[in-house]
Amino acid sequence: MSTPMILLIVFLIILVLMYNSLVAKKNQVENIFASIDTQLKKRYDLIPNLVASVSKYMEHEKSILEDVTKLRSEAMQPNISEMQKIALDAKMSAALGSIMVAVENYPELKANENVIHLQHTLSEVEEQISAARRAYNQAVTDYNNAIEQIPTNFMANAMGYTRKEVFEIPQNERANINVGELFNK
Repeated sequence: MSTPMILLIVFLIILVLMYNSLVAKKNQVENIFASIDTQLKKRYDLIPNLVASVSKYMEHEKSILEDVTKLRSEAMQPNISEMQKIALDAKMSAALGSIMVAVENYPELKANENVIHLQHTLSEVEEQISAARRAYNQAVTDYNNAIEQIPTNFMANAMGYTRKEVFEIPQNERANINVGELFNK
């Protein structure tokens, strides 16, 4: 076999390896996002039970419950983009946090077995969502690195691959908590 033929075969093997690597990274991002979707669906399935359990106690916080219900409806819409899901997830996390803080103001609600169970289940789901977000962000970082680094960036460009966004903490959740203020309530 001639040297040019060997070089051509090596070059083709390299192209196939780059192509397969990019496809694998893209599919990994999609797979992990699907697992986030599953966790978010679990969360959205819990919300009607949570709202029903706390609504009779929380007349003053009715707007919070309405916001959560509205966000759930938006999130359950078919064919929303990954970016829309990420944005809705951030809003939902904040709204659910508000409900949990409000529950603390109602002793009879805090002691309600159903609410305690829902809080525990929701807490588990939130932890699973957090773990899935970390896995997703790592997969997105690997994917973004692959489509931006030489030589795979040439192949990624030819395949039409573009950067994906990671889950980020909303700006309002980045502020330090004033612990002293929590005790003065």
